[in-house]
Amino acid sequence: MNSTPSLIAIDGPAASGKSTIGQLLAQDLGYVFLDTGVMYRAVTWAVLKRNINIRDEKNVARTARNIKIDIRPTRITDGRQFDVMVDGEDITWLIRHSQINDNVSQVSSYPGVRSALTEQQKEIGKQGRTIMVGRDIGTVVLPDADLKIYLEASVEERARRRYEELKTRGENELFESVLRSMKRRDEIDSKRCLAPLIPAADAIIINTDGKSIKTVMEEIILIIEKM
Repeated sequence: MNSTPSLIAIDGPAASGKSTIGQLLAQDLGYVFLDTGVMYRAVTWAVLKRNINIRDEKNVARTARNIKIDIRPTRITDGRQFDVMVDGEDITWLIRHSQINDNVSQVSSYPGVRSALTEQQKEIGKQGRTIMVGRDIGTVVLPDADLKIYLEASVEERARRRYEELKTRGENELFESVLRSMKRRDEIDSKRCLAPLIPAADAIIINTDGKSIKTVMEEIILIIEKM
């Protein structure tokens, strides 16, 4: 590699493969990895846990500011990529439940929530040698990232991936329900006024439909090698 980028932003819709690709790439390069979507899921879990009305923007934003979210390497071999802790409680798998899927886009649309989490994300990015994935990394969180990747796939393909993931964990969710939830989330994410889900103007767009993780990884590594 001629010049390995210090900051890599990977964006894309739900189940586009960004978290898996981002973590594998970080391991390959020896970089810090941060899945920012996990932070929004953690806030959503905390809000529901406290029985706060999901549409009570003021209290939802206050929750985002007050809880301590910790994402760290795991030593548990149950298929997780990392541990997600909120105020010391392990919620790694709890944030993958359908109730979180159905509400996380609403929570992440609130300016107060995005402001609280974006500030933390920017601080992490300042250390360099970081791969950060989410929905507004290249456009808002790390607009000066050295490399911006936007992964996309059809909603049907992404719903199938999420459905298989849920089945693997023993959750009895109907595919049609997963697909409806995915479509609804896409609409909220792409149409929100603040930090909508769109590729950065200088992002490299990769469609992951029908591609293996290995194939997508090879495409990105080739891009890095040419920088």
